[in-house]
Amino acid sequence: MRHYLDHAATTPLRPDVRDAWLQATMVTGNAASTHGAGQDARRLLEESRERIAAVLGSDPIEVVLTSGGTESINTALRGLWASRPQGTDAIVLPDAEHHATVDTTAALVREGANVREVRVTDQARIDPDMFASALPGAALATALVANNEAGTINDVGALSQAAGTAMVPLHLDAVAALGHVPLSFRGLRGDAPAGAGLVAMSIAGHKIGAPVGVGALVVARTARMSALLHGGAQQRGLRAGTQDVAGAAALALALERAEAERETESARLAALRDRLVGGILQRVPQAVLLGDRAERLPGNAHILFPGAVGESLLFLLDVAGIAASTGSACQAGVAEPSHVVMAMGRSEQDARSVLRFSLGRTSSDDDVDAVLAVIADVFARASGSRSGSGS
Repeated sequence: MRHYLDHAATTPLRPDVRDAWLQATMVTGNAASTHGAGQDARRLLEESRERIAAVLGSDPIEVVLTSGGTESINTALRGLWASRPQGTDAIVLPDAEHHATVDTTAALVREGANVREVRVTDQARIDPDMFASALPGAALATALVANNEAGTINDVGALSQAAGTAMVPLHLDAVAALGHVPLSFRGLRGDAPAGAGLVAMSIAGHKIGAPVGVGALVVARTARMSALLHGGAQQRGLRAGTQDVAGAAALALALERAEAERETESARLAALRDRLVGGILQRVPQAVLLGDRAERLPGNAHILFPGAVGESLLFLLDVAGIAASTGSACQAGVAEPSHVVMAMGRSEQDARSVLRFSLGRTSSDDDVDAVLAVIADVFARASGSRSGSGS
């Protein structure tokens, strides 16, 4: 039996979402066509967009459908950069962001951007005051709603307000937070001036049980943003191309399901996580929970195993039928230290010795028990010692 504890990488497709997705694929017609078949597709597409907007707290016209988080982030950062006010070239970038943001920003640096780094705390939290101090005169800013590795939840209301005060457009990466914390684009935006404060927010459907390849970028009506893809006037001209009607229908239902169960599921997952963390720390006293102990994603357990190599831990767990992660799945296959852990003030050696267990909708006590049954032996073998205690 396999035990899946890598829901932060991707979570299983919801059966009812799968059914809605497949049913929607039977709607024949391009949503841009004017004939009856095309208008049937258009109707389903726009109804789905309205449902997506209702969950995310935005206007339907502000929802730009994409292929997922990476495209959404690229569209936001590149689009805001291309439309920046003349004479501005700085991007405000906290130093524990997801690689989709870090790598996109690095590409913009090669095009003339300058980065104003904002150091995070030892819990991977963005300090609102430090963030605010980096904003004046910047072209744009970006920030995680919740850190995808450490699980720490940021005060994005304060970050959005600071960006609005500084008249800087802000993008929020809500991919890891989606389905776990309340998200209201309208609420976070507040009364920010036109083109400033929160203007864009990225999500990915496969984090909440929608198909892989479906996501969205919420873009404020007042945002100044250039398109990443050209070739049509779809979606306010911000994302050209034939729109994925079935994907939109699946995303809408997955969002509704995730939001309806968010509070009860968060409580259940937090209890499971706490039992997992407590059991690991009891069996491996050297282990350290990273990230904020309270203000963190409910299913996230980001743990440092001193002296053990993360890749070895993963291999041994996999042999035992347990799936976990060393960090962002987007870096899979690349043996490199976690930049998030180093941004928290830890050493490069520590950054190679972390595991992220992430729980989700299908997680159970059996999954936790499976980890606790083997973790002491796995740590002892991966660290080349017999320091782990028995289970």
